[in-house]
Amino acid sequence: MPGTILVVDDEKNIVQLARLYLTNEGYRVETASDGKQALDRAKSVRPDLIVLDIMMPEIDGLTVCKEIRKTSNVPVIILTARGEDIDRIIGLEIGADDYMAKPFNPRELVARVKAVLRRAQGEREAPEVIEVGSLRIDAASREVTLDGQEIHLRAKEFELLSAFAQHKGIVLDRERLLRLVWGADYYGDTRTIDVHVAWLREKLANSSVKIQTVWGVGYKLVVESDAGEP
Repeated sequence: MPGTILVVDDEKNIVQLARLYLTNEGYRVETASDGKQALDRAKSVRPDLIVLDIMMPEIDGLTVCKEIRKTSNVPVIILTARGEDIDRIIGLEIGADDYMAKPFNPRELVARVKAVLRRAQGEREAPEVIEVGSLRIDAASREVTLDGQEIHLRAKEFELLSAFAQHKGIVLDRERLLRLVWGADYYGDTRTIDVHVAWLREKLANSSVKIQTVWGVGYKLVVESDAGEP
């Protein structure tokens, strides 16, 4: 079996549709209809991935995601019926791996699930330590230290910083960063990169490790002494 997917939504037709298509792909599907149930099922079932609606009774999906992230790095795809960017940005900020707007094509959901699981599996299979200047990234433990002090990153901040560190000094455009961090199947816009870069710059403030903007192209990670900057 490819794995277990927990689908959380208070709309029965959404749950049934997701269950049908995911089951046809060989996944075991567990379900929950509210936030409290979702937290209980996440602990008891220990799914490989969670599809999580934002607007739910008892506890909303964003709070559920935040609670799950306190103890687990299980991949999360959030669902939102709203057209505004704010839900997507907040969801990614608290550690969601991808998002989809409702109504959605169930085939696209299956594709997103497969892509996120592939990325998660790849991270587990290739643990390594990356060091750039005073920055140290441990992919196995997902710990980051800067000047010997641990810094706490959201899930996508960690992956984005890792991508920069693996390509130190190389300019990466936004489209490439989306592919590296969110995957080729991600359909979001490039503003997501700018938001996450801004968050990372706050975490790297007062250190020699910087994310430089290369106007009209993208970003690159540099160490100030390497770049010849004061």
